[in-house]
Amino acid sequence: MKITIAMALFLALLATAQDSKETKKAPEPQSPEMTDQDRARVRLLLQTSEKEFLDAVEKLTDEQWNFKPAPVNGRERWSIAECAQHIVLAEGAIFSQVQAAMAAPAVPDWEAKTDKKTLLLMKTLPDRSHQATAPEAIQPKMNWTRAETMSRFKEARAKTIKFAETTDLPLKEHTKDNPFPVFGTLNAYQWLLYVPLHNMRHNQQIAEVKTYPGYPK
Repeated sequence: MKITIAMALFLALLATAQDSKETKKAPEPQSPEMTDQDRARVRLLLQTSEKEFLDAVEKLTDEQWNFKPAPVNGRERWSIAECAQHIVLAEGAIFSQVQAAMAAPAVPDWEAKTDKKTLLLMKTLPDRSHQATAPEAIQPKMNWTRAETMSRFKEARAKTIKFAETTDLPLKEHTKDNPFPVFGTLNAYQWLLYVPLHNMRHNQQIAEVKTYPGYPK
């Protein structure tokens, strides 16, 4: 059976909710390293969000790739090319937050600071009913060709997946604050999850672009 993004996210959320229940039953300290379940969760989300993105864009014509929807209520709407470039820029920026967290000293009370944030991320990030403005550094303003955007995406995702599959670092005891107050302090594992969840959010945006009036058929 094909695992869709929705199914993958549901399974990941279910596993996270189960983690929360088990924590309540067994209050002993959590391990700062990824559990097998943690690793499987982030790998699943990275792989399925990548596949959904590639399936959505690889067969587009150049006209479809570059189609720019008209603004709505003065708010700019991105082309699929711009969405793709933003995904690439964001992946690098988010992964740098994982590295920055790991470069900082371990936080003794990391459990209290990051409790329930994993479930919050999974519920909030893919939800496009809440709009957000991307930071200037990851606005899609690079003069990349389509081929360069796709090459950069695949290279960055391969790097992120390799890290997720191989690291044994104590990701959870190292933290870095998120600029969005709703998330606050996140640990490095949560920053790693941020990559595919952000990708999912903009995969939905790409699907939306294809429904706009004037989109080339």
